[in-house]
Amino acid sequence: MSIVLRPSQALRLWQQVMLSQVREGVPDLTMRQTAILFTIYLDPPPHTVRGLAGRLNVTKPVITRALDTMGALKLVSRHRDELDKRNVLIRRTVEGALFVERFGDVIIAQAQELPI
Repeated sequence: MSIVLRPSQALRLWQQVMLSQVREGVPDLTMRQTAILFTIYLDPPPHTVRGLAGRLNVTKPVITRALDTMGALKLVSRHRDELDKRNVLIRRTVEGALFVERFGDVIIAQAQELPI
């Protein structure tokens, strides 16, 4: 199934989703942080700083700063890889899973409100 939106509809949908998030008072993530979070939750693990940096075409410090913020919000957690102590694995959390699921619900609800 394919969803077809005109550019103005797509932009209106994005605006309404963002407005809904702001009004609800959910954590205020940057676009980059949101992209990292969705990658962690939508792509299969394992996730590492190096892997995420490559996937998003950014530096490792960019990923680390984003993970610091998301870790403080309990959206992700970091743990040493027991097999290779040089690696840090990024893990999903219950709070993060709920955040991402609610975000998806908001998108669906706002899409249903779009004028045809």
